[in-house]
Amino acid sequence: MELWTLAELAERVEAALADYPGQVNGRVRAVPDGRAIRWYTTIGLVDRPAEMRGRTALYSRRHLLQLVAIKRRQAQGHTLAQIQAELAGATDESLQPIAALIADPPQPTADALRPSRSRFWTDRPTPTPEPAAAELVTAIRIADGVTVVLDHAATTTPDITRLAAAAAPLLAELARQRLLTRPSGDET
Repeated sequence: MELWTLAELAERVEAALADYPGQVNGRVRAVPDGRAIRWYTTIGLVDRPAEMRGRTALYSRRHLLQLVAIKRRQAQGHTLAQIQAELAGATDESLQPIAALIADPPQPTADALRPSRSRFWTDRPTPTPEPAAAELVTAIRIADGVTVVLDHAATTTPDITRLAAAAAPLLAELARQRLLTRPSGDET
């Protein structure tokens, strides 16, 4: 089993994420650095190091799979809490399709090993996309705590009655799972 230091692991994650679009809201680093990897380990999102040699932590391919899977899920807009819930206890086999790693990730080049001296102040900021135009929606409360929102729907009283009747199985299931304060129609 090949083991890497924290810096080597970070380089491999960066190489594996060459096609990574970044996190949706832009608030998350594109590639985790050593500090982020240690934090992910502390919160249980990534396994503890595979081995320790003195004070040097060593990481395996599993750690690479975990980190790349985390970044791919972040690119899809998932929060760390959602990612942690999904990936807790995941096997290498279940991480592989999420991470989408090829069998042997590309090795970092000599240029990638050199510290970057970015001139960030010369880069033009990415323009902010225009916000979507506000649209009118219709909200229909079918039970306490359950509201259906419909885009551009002109509803009449008979329509609302039919929607409430059609939602009865959903309301019963929500009540069964105790997601409603009380089932619709109860007068208690």
